[in-house]
Amino acid sequence: MNPEFAKCISTFFYVGYAPLVPGSLASLVGLIMAWFMRGLLAVYIPVAVLVTILGFWVCGEAEKAFGKKDPGCVVIDEVSGMLISMFMIPLTMSTMITGFFLFRAFDMFKVPPADRFEKLHGSRGIMLDDIMAGVYTNLVLQVAIRVAGVY
Repeated sequence: MNPEFAKCISTFFYVGYAPLVPGSLASLVGLIMAWFMRGLLAVYIPVAVLVTILGFWVCGEAEKAFGKKDPGCVVIDEVSGMLISMFMIPLTMSTMITGFFLFRAFDMFKVPPADRFEKLHGSRGIMLDDIMAGVYTNLVLQVAIRVAGVY
């Protein structure tokens, strides 16, 4: 694979080169994507799957191209995780803000078993902990919405 292609895709079209908080910025990009695809499952699902598959495909190569494990500029994992976080969630201002901060917290604190995934090498190590953070976020939001009626 061309290293420049891997860098472009893994940084989610260079979002990862932002000088401050590239992971949070990429999460915001994923949230904005979710907003524009709301109510369009026939679009949302393929886009989320495509972003995730692309992440698994390029992140290992990007690691090699950047010369370090899980470089901070590799942010396609945050976009994938945020799309998973907001899947089947009614997108209101409160659910989006809550989802964003929950995802960032789960991503940073690596609640088990996500902490184990981060230790894996290559694409799996980069992608799986953020996918788990997205699953945790989605579950918390689903419970809050369906059980507590919060949204």
